[in-house]
Amino acid sequence: MKLSIFDYGAGNLHSLIKALERPGITVQVDTDPAIAVTADALVLPGVGAFPAATRALGSDGRAVMQAAIRDGLPTLGICLGMQVLFDASDEGGDDGLGVIAGRVERLHAARVPQIGWNQLELGEMRDSLLDASELRIAYFANSFVCRPVDLSTVTAWSTHEQDRFPAMVRVGRCTGVQFHPEKSSTAGVSFVHAWLHEVQA
Repeated sequence: MKLSIFDYGAGNLHSLIKALERPGITVQVDTDPAIAVTADALVLPGVGAFPAATRALGSDGRAVMQAAIRDGLPTLGICLGMQVLFDASDEGGDDGLGVIAGRVERLHAARVPQIGWNQLELGEMRDSLLDASELRIAYFANSFVCRPVDLSTVTAWSTHEQDRFPAMVRVGRCTGVQFHPEKSSTAGVSFVHAWLHEVQA
């Protein structure tokens, strides 16, 4: 299986690549959206700012990637990568991919960014990835969070101070997580492996 990490200048991708590498899986890093979507699965990594990420996509790249994800390309968006899946962000920049209806907003909290470990609160619908990995506490590093229009897309929540926000969303074969699984110890890596297994299945 060929797996593409779309690099919009997010910096060090080493820990993410290490978490994704498994026998039978080839991980490539692509800066061209048109090349990235030719892989069997796509990962949108989680470090950086929304304006820079959407600028790297460009209007043509945005259209190509949006169409591929909507057509069923298995996609994992991590932190910023999850936010890029939404329509737009209060952080500024161009439009997001619009795969998930909603907007990205600044955390409603005194302490921003949120950096460190936080609990995951499971949604009403059981999520196979969370069950398989037993991930219940994860590492976050974020100032912004996603506010989806359809709350039924949310499979896990988290709360920073008084702000309860989606920690994980699922739409079709597209998964977004606000936390960093690659930095969330053994259970986080197990989450990534569970996602890979789901893609291969």
